[in-house]
Amino acid sequence: MLYRNSTMMKARKIMILLAACLLLTSNGQAWGKTRMLQGKQQEQKLSATAKSLARQGYVNIKDVDKSIQVSLMYARADNFCGKVLYGDLKEAYLHPKAAKALKEAQTYLKSLHPHLSLKIYDASRPMSIQQKMWNVVKGTKNDIYVSNPAHGGGMHNYGMAVDITLCNEKGDTLDMGTKVDYFGKAAHIDQEAQLVASKRISKQALRNRELLRKVMRHAGWKPLRTEWWHFNLCSRATAKKYYKVIK
Repeated sequence: MLYRNSTMMKARKIMILLAACLLLTSNGQAWGKTRMLQGKQQEQKLSATAKSLARQGYVNIKDVDKSIQVSLMYARADNFCGKVLYGDLKEAYLHPKAAKALKEAQTYLKSLHPHLSLKIYDASRPMSIQQKMWNVVKGTKNDIYVSNPAHGGGMHNYGMAVDITLCNEKGDTLDMGTKVDYFGKAAHIDQEAQLVASKRISKQALRNRELLRKVMRHAGWKPLRTEWWHFNLCSRATAKKYYKVIK
């Protein structure tokens, strides 16, 4: 009788273990299906341009660091072209190396000022959009501010540049002396002391610019002389040699 009871107990334990395994397998499969469904739903929400950028290997900065703010200026009409250029794109995409470097800059900024954040105005830019921009400034005094597509475009066209600023917890941008996309000396960074002395920008605007450059340089980004908001992760020569132009 004892032997029989022992056998029945062992059988019962085995059945319990099998049931547990089946439950875990079922839950695992359900979780996997849920993740797959979420991935498909997220992909369906992406615009045609976003899907194209993703297929070319560029990454959505929000998938790398959700705390970085995004407000693409070419998805609105308040830019130097005076019209919407990104008809369907709302997200900021970058080359994976650039996305990693921007996350590093954001982390450093948060360590210095937890209430501040980076805010992206533009990131990866298809060459077709670059051509539209060039057509606006071609033959004018402002053509120095836009890279000529015929010469390979600029770092945005490789996913290795960002137009960026600082903002507070509410998303309000800090004073930088000029609006983004301003074409003129007041946006240059090589004579800022004179700009302050002549009251073209405030001392606070200069401090904000310096903070932006500090955190970006910390992560390997290099500022552009004529635009306080523009930063490159590599040189044009390096980009042409090692990276592909965004279609």
